[in-house]
Amino acid sequence: MARAATTVDAFNAVAEPRRRDILDVLAHGELPVNDLVARLGLAQPLVSKHLRVLREVGLVEVRDEGRQRIYRLNGHPLKPIHDWVRAYERTWTERFDRLDAVLEELKDMEEDNGSDD
Repeated sequence: MARAATTVDAFNAVAEPRRRDILDVLAHGELPVNDLVARLGLAQPLVSKHLRVLREVGLVEVRDEGRQRIYRLNGHPLKPIHDWVRAYERTWTERFDRLDAVLEELKDMEEDNGSDD
């Protein structure tokens, strides 16, 4: 079975870790590609390749400022990913609630044992 193209939707685009790194950096503000290269420690052609994919799925927008191309995050295509992950949030919350209960019991037991000394 052939893999879906990375430019089909945001799910495919963010499956690549370096693209997520680019989005993380751009979440703090818009930057020219050279600044992205410096911050990520990646080769410029690689960053440009990933920016092209992110731009094609709408996760980044670009504007020209003089001779520079300035990139910024567009979070709207991330909403379907957020909605999908949110469906699993209840599972995590229930597990953390159970862990909190166990830790509280252990804490109470430790305090009870400490008071006998």
